[in-house]
Amino acid sequence: MSNLEYKVLGKNMESISLYYGIFLIVWGVAVKVISGSGSPTALIPSFIGVLITLGAILAVKVPAKKKLFMHIVVTFGLLTFLGGFRVLSNIGDIFGEMFWADLSQLMMIVTGGLFTYHCVQSFLFVRRNKEEA
Repeated sequence: MSNLEYKVLGKNMESISLYYGIFLIVWGVAVKVISGSGSPTALIPSFIGVLITLGAILAVKVPAKKKLFMHIVVTFGLLTFLGGFRVLSNIGDIFGEMFWADLSQLMMIVTGGLFTYHCVQSFLFVRRNKEEA
């Protein structure tokens, strides 16, 4: 098998996953603090970020199970993307009374979609290179 890896901005998907997970953790905590929200739902991005971060760390630490852990990671990325679609139910009042919630959901659609896209591209890249070897 080739040593080539799918990379985004020079980083492999394990690194991208780690950075993305940390971003989600920080985002959720920051939004909760800035908005003063008492609702635990403000931390949903953080909860997902913890799971993505753990999956990325395990993919690096246990290379024999990398494929499994990265599939788990992309599943949480897809859930992030899908979870953001709730913002569409507020489309008439987007960024109104629920500004921070709407902004978080919009962030989840955009970043979750990009992350899932790159994960799928990575899986396809590996499959193509395996078939050529």
